[in-house]
Amino acid sequence: MKIRPITPADAAAIASWRYPAPYDVYDGDDEPDYLLDPANGFVALDHDGELAGFRSFGPDGRFPGGPYDDAAIHPGGLDGVLDTGGGLRPDLTGRGLGGAAIAAGLAYGETVHSPRLWRITVAAFNTRALTVVGRLGFAAVAEFSSPRGADFVILVRAAAG
Repeated sequence: MKIRPITPADAAAIASWRYPAPYDVYDGDDEPDYLLDPANGFVALDHDGELAGFRSFGPDGRFPGGPYDDAAIHPGGLDGVLDTGGGLRPDLTGRGLGGAAIAAGLAYGETVHSPRLWRITVAAFNTRALTVVGRLGFAAVAEFSSPRGADFVILVRAAAG
């Protein structure tokens, strides 16, 4: 997996991705222009010369209703905490690519953003993703229910820096 700048074609494709239930909680509601705005922190994931997914850095990695401003759940407080989010193309999910995708995003993010602590939010039912991020050193610090009724887990990990 390689990180590259997101293109208009990538953004249009990502905005159209739909996942089967219950993974449809990850369906993008974003317009392509939102994904292309550098302030929103999106990059593309390339695998074998094709768009395989995306990573995001910043508030897009959050889900409504989470206790993201609660310093008590973050080792060392909120300074230097960076949210990361992302997704794989729907036809690539469940094929063992998630770890490489997230690891590529973390490596890129550490060179560009230099966080002290990474934070990632995963749907509580998504045992595949929870296993992957656990293997990457993330530990659960909070759980919450979103206004839409889905349950999520917030996990953190120290940055390598």
